[in-house]
Amino acid sequence: MGMRVVEDEQGRRYAEPCVCRSYLRGLRAMEKANIPIRHESSTFETFTSYPGRSPSIGMAPMLLRRFVDGWSTDHDGTGLLITGGIGTGKTHLAVATLRALITEHNAVGLFYDHRSLLKAIQNSYNERSSESEYEVLAPVFQADVLVLDELGREKRSDWTGEMVEHILNTRYNDRRTTIITTNYPNEHSAMVRGDSKSGETLGDRVGERIFSRIQEMCLTVEMNGLDFRKTIKRAQLS
Repeated sequence: MGMRVVEDEQGRRYAEPCVCRSYLRGLRAMEKANIPIRHESSTFETFTSYPGRSPSIGMAPMLLRRFVDGWSTDHDGTGLLITGGIGTGKTHLAVATLRALITEHNAVGLFYDHRSLLKAIQNSYNERSSESEYEVLAPVFQADVLVLDELGREKRSDWTGEMVEHILNTRYNDRRTTIITTNYPNEHSAMVRGDSKSGETLGDRVGERIFSRIQEMCLTVEMNGLDFRKTIKRAQLS
């Protein structure tokens, strides 16, 4: 219950808040954060180092740890854009940052895969849905910290562009922190750099307006390197 019974010098017993209350509050906040089961134990401490990793991957945990240490609920809402190839650990560190902000700063946090969020919004339009669009979006707007994973993976349309822009603009105007991960290079045009297999960049995938807003609201952390899942952690038959 988060309370403990104590006795004063006169022998009178009364209840007072227990030190476990903050711990229980943190557990409840973590349960509501929608963190995927695969990443429910992802922390800065469990981020795996491996031979041959690039300097940017080695620096990323330190940069994100510094971001957590300097974060507060009354700051200007500056977020993070974590870029890099597949399997470099972007989601792991995004979740680690989210978990640290929840446990260390009592932040209200929420994790959403970009495509899953759009699907949830679309499903709310079904007349059989138990949730309205507002009920889906309210936690997204109100969370102190939102992780939007794999931005750009969903093919862009007028509707998806308007919805993502609405979410980012609302959170920007309310000064709430948004942490974005993407596999696409943080550039305007595919002609600028050739480090994406498809030749596309984040600007190409999300459009100029959204890309511009992201540059204004987020600090960029790059994680360039080999796919950890293919090179180190490939599943093998026993």
